[in-house]
Amino acid sequence: MLLRRFQYLKLIAADFGAALLAWVVFFVLRKYLLRELTEFEPTRAALTYLAGAALLVATFWTALYALLGEYADVFRKSRLAEIIRLLRVSLLGAVAVFFALLLDDQGVHDYRAYYKTFTAYYLLHFGCTVVLRIWAVSSVQRLVRRGTISFPTLLVGSNQLALSTYEELRRTGRHLGLRLVGYAPLDGAPVEAELARALPEAGPAQQLPAIIQRLAIEQVIIAIEPSEHRRIQEILTLLEGLPVRVSILPDLYQMLLGSVRVNHVFGTPLIEIKQDLLPVWQTVLKRVLDVAGAAGFLLLAWPVYLATALMVRSSSPGPVFYRQQRVGKNGVPFQIIKFRSMYVDAEQNGPALSSDHDPRITPWGRFMRRVRLDELPQFWNVLRGDMSLVGPRPERQFFIDQITQVAPHYRHLHRVRPGLTSLGQVKYGYAETVEQMVERLKFDILYIENMSLAMDFRVMLYTIKIIVEGRGK
Repeated sequence: MLLRRFQYLKLIAADFGAALLAWVVFFVLRKYLLRELTEFEPTRAALTYLAGAALLVATFWTALYALLGEYADVFRKSRLAEIIRLLRVSLLGAVAVFFALLLDDQGVHDYRAYYKTFTAYYLLHFGCTVVLRIWAVSSVQRLVRRGTISFPTLLVGSNQLALSTYEELRRTGRHLGLRLVGYAPLDGAPVEAELARALPEAGPAQQLPAIIQRLAIEQVIIAIEPSEHRRIQEILTLLEGLPVRVSILPDLYQMLLGSVRVNHVFGTPLIEIKQDLLPVWQTVLKRVLDVAGAAGFLLLAWPVYLATALMVRSSSPGPVFYRQQRVGKNGVPFQIIKFRSMYVDAEQNGPALSSDHDPRITPWGRFMRRVRLDELPQFWNVLRGDMSLVGPRPERQFFIDQITQVAPHYRHLHRVRPGLTSLGQVKYGYAETVEQMVERLKFDILYIENMSLAMDFRVMLYTIKIIVEGRGK
């Protein structure tokens, strides 16, 4: 474990050192480009300033690489892909440094010097970084190929396809560090004798969570016929939330659809189940926008909150706010807050979904639901981190238990923070039955598989359109 952490630190140190070296060399080169070299005196103050600037710039580059996911997985990097990626990332960072530190340089008297300055810094930084980055990546690859660093891998399946997959991975999986430690047969499935001789049986596939914990599995490869959708879905449901990489063997149809990606030329073609739904920088920015949006709305819309609270109080006896336990990210429960839209003790006979003509809803509550006023207190949930502005709507455990009996993949929604609004809500609307919840589920799955800040923006615009048209309920 310490060896693996050292590889991450080595890559970070290589990038930091490259940025540091590039800035110091560029400082001298810039003096030459701007014909100021004779004016520079290496005094203690000047050298201190240079060192401080170099450390600041190097820190910026390292943070940029981290936000762009450069350190997400250092063990499966391709050197050619790194060079191509660095060309783009270096351009982005060089533009930021140019506008932040170089644009108002007092020594520039000719705009053409800006072109020289930018080009020199870009090429210097890219050159230094690519040399040290390729050195770091190559040293990691050598450790992986030698087996010094490896990843315990479990094969799910036991038929001829599983045997073929085992033989293929034994030939081509070494450069990825995959170390097959066993196979997990499906209930009632035949076991190939050759596979049983080559690998130990880890236990039935129905016990995957326990097997993964017992054998410290880090990679799971599902070697089941792609046409067996139901069984694959059951396996993925068992793996939901576990800290393992999951890959599935594709069929020809999926290859033609472009679902299959091969990161290494000689690698086994696999469909990898996405663990990180958003790039790191989008994840950070999404949370920043959530906090900024929720805080801004709470500050600016206080007259709306006050007027709504007064109307709730006068419409029927009872508290202004209504709190209810919902299930959030990773299955963690939280208290959702709403303006009360029903009469007190509306669920004294147990949990029940509302309908268009539900007698439990107050007249003012009916209006609030139509224009989504009852949801406004949830901006506080967003600020607390329980929810996001956009994400699947959270449900109660009572209904989740019923939904998962019909659609086990509902747990997929718990990979993200629930939202104040969702694609399922704007495309389908409120669900009045469990069957409708299952029907709405496909839109939420579609959102998760296509998550992006652009998607969030579109969902919010569509939500505003629904509110203006009064089609909230």
